[in-house]
Amino acid sequence: MGVVNMELPQPIRIGISACLMGEEVRYDGGHKRFPFATDELSRHFEFVHVCPEQAIGMGVPRPTIRLVGDPDQPRLQGTQDASLDVTEKMQVFARDTAQKLDHISGYIFCAKSPSCGMERVPVVSEKGNGLGKVGVGVYARELMAAHPLLPVEENGRLNDLQLRENFVLRVVAYARWQALEAEGMTAAGLQTFHRRHKFLLLAHNQQIYRELGPLVAGADDVEAAANEYIQRFMAALKKPANPRNHRNALMHIQGFFKNHLEKEDRERLSEVIADYAAGLLPLLVPLEMLSLFLEKYQIDYLQDQYYFNPYPRDLKLRVGL
Repeated sequence: MGVVNMELPQPIRIGISACLMGEEVRYDGGHKRFPFATDELSRHFEFVHVCPEQAIGMGVPRPTIRLVGDPDQPRLQGTQDASLDVTEKMQVFARDTAQKLDHISGYIFCAKSPSCGMERVPVVSEKGNGLGKVGVGVYARELMAAHPLLPVEENGRLNDLQLRENFVLRVVAYARWQALEAEGMTAAGLQTFHRRHKFLLLAHNQQIYRELGPLVAGADDVEAAANEYIQRFMAALKKPANPRNHRNALMHIQGFFKNHLEKEDRERLSEVIADYAAGLLPLLVPLEMLSLFLEKYQIDYLQDQYYFNPYPRDLKLRVGL
């Protein structure tokens, strides 16, 4: 797929729980090294390591803490000693840190952590009775509230191939948006951003793609349009693309070659797309076939579409999709 322009904004930074990078900062002096981050993503992204507990002055090793009380507004207290309450300290640290992290393009939290868990964190009542996995870590809650568009995930969820691919796709797309804002938003810049993401949007959410076109085309107030655009854009990408929508995007791309391909090639391409949609072939097969045709016929509109290379190819994120 070398014919397609796939520049990355530089650098792309991702916040991450420090223990996932192998730092020995957990309550027991251990870590939870996450190889996908340390061995794979680190080749292309810069990580900003954060250990909230250590940052608020809790040592290593330290007493364990847990979420207590109302799951929507839990206290962060010691597991063995409820007088150890670091709720306000953690909230202040989280809010201060969120202001300093406006340069990151994603965040990977440590799952199940009462500080960093983004969902399904255990909560207990004031009397110590389990209320279920219904909480959000105090630090994670504040950070996500401060940066609602920021792509976030947990190490556990990133073992799922679809969620892994979708997270990295969103991180890179959001970094492109941040780079566009840094250059200075213009109507032309917004329109180009939208055009180059056309097939990615089609593969994720056709309805939002159709809504974004008129928004971009008729933008009198560019800043207002851009603010509305990025909210809908990130919402569209948040749900992983399914085979039906990928098939739709692939068929749209196929239409650009109708005046170039011989009958046999057209029929074979249609068969490959249909076989992918039926689960008989991986997504990479029709993509590689289209890329070969693109290299041969040099269709201008397709040359810089991010759909072909939404992130560094050597991450192998589309293998198995």
